[in-house]
Amino acid sequence: MTCFLVPPDAAYVGYFDFKTLSCLFLTLAVVCALRNIKFFTILARKLVCLSGNLRSLFVVLIVITFIGSMIIANDMALITFLPLGYFALSVTKREEYMAYLFVLQNISANLGGMLTPFGNPQNLYLYSHFNIPTDEFCRIMLPAFLLAVALLILACVPIKPITFKLQGELPEKLNVKKTVLYCALFLLSILIVFRVVHFLVGLIVIPIILFFVDRDSLKMVDYPLLGTFFFFFIFAGNLARIDVVHSLISSLLQKDTLIVSVLSCQVISNVPSAILLSRFTTDYPALLLGVNIGGTGTLIASLASLITFSEFKLLHPEQTKKYILIFTVANAAFLVILTAATKLFWL
Repeated sequence: MTCFLVPPDAAYVGYFDFKTLSCLFLTLAVVCALRNIKFFTILARKLVCLSGNLRSLFVVLIVITFIGSMIIANDMALITFLPLGYFALSVTKREEYMAYLFVLQNISANLGGMLTPFGNPQNLYLYSHFNIPTDEFCRIMLPAFLLAVALLILACVPIKPITFKLQGELPEKLNVKKTVLYCALFLLSILIVFRVVHFLVGLIVIPIILFFVDRDSLKMVDYPLLGTFFFFFIFAGNLARIDVVHSLISSLLQKDTLIVSVLSCQVISNVPSAILLSRFTTDYPALLLGVNIGGTGTLIASLASLITFSEFKLLHPEQTKKYILIFTVANAAFLVILTAATKLFWL
């Protein structure tokens, strides 16, 4: 629709952040390869087997998801670790806690990735778009990150420490050779994100190696996510060239970038909000915090939340209303506390 208002021309080429698209593609491809050899599942399941009671199990699963989102992005962390939560509660016959666990895992995935540039797709884009120094990026996100950790641990306190025992033996064995290779490729993708290696090097090396070793990983990349970036680059670029829209959004962001970005996420999700609003403000600390905190809230505030909801509805369709209620209350609490703390103490 915006293309009718701003017909395609040579300026369209300037809309796209090709480095962000490349980094996202490379990271997702390597993560898919690691998932194919069950690298994350094997390590996480061994940790889960060490938990001795239900409360510890919640903490372990939430921490695993939290850390996982920092390394492999929030949606991949959920796809990998939600089944682990289902497995653990099913084996221990505590399925009544399933909705609460899934909600906490969802929140931990959305907030865990905020500390690293590659943890969330919107971080990767803003880190590249504003050319934010890595140490400054971490300083901006660290206070909210630590508060999120504290809130998630606090949310596990109501769970009773009911003891149980899980078997530690796994049918799967880790493929050491492929693990070493894929970890090396993942390190290369991180060096590209941190601007140590040029992204064109990665576009040549990583896809060629994966094509010969595990071409399925290239097919499993989340291309719809890349498509979302691609089309929102066009959408945001066109809106920035419409004077009335440019003036309106710019004036709103000048009043309060944090609040506007948080509210925008509730309507159009955090990744599109980051791409859209970055065209109208230079206040990247507030925008960065806003689109990360804004991932909590409504079901559409983060596409990762829809993944969790779909997974739960598939497993327990009869508890959909219960899940939505718990999701709404928990996410509203996290959203309000994190936004208020950020507004009062860090911005």
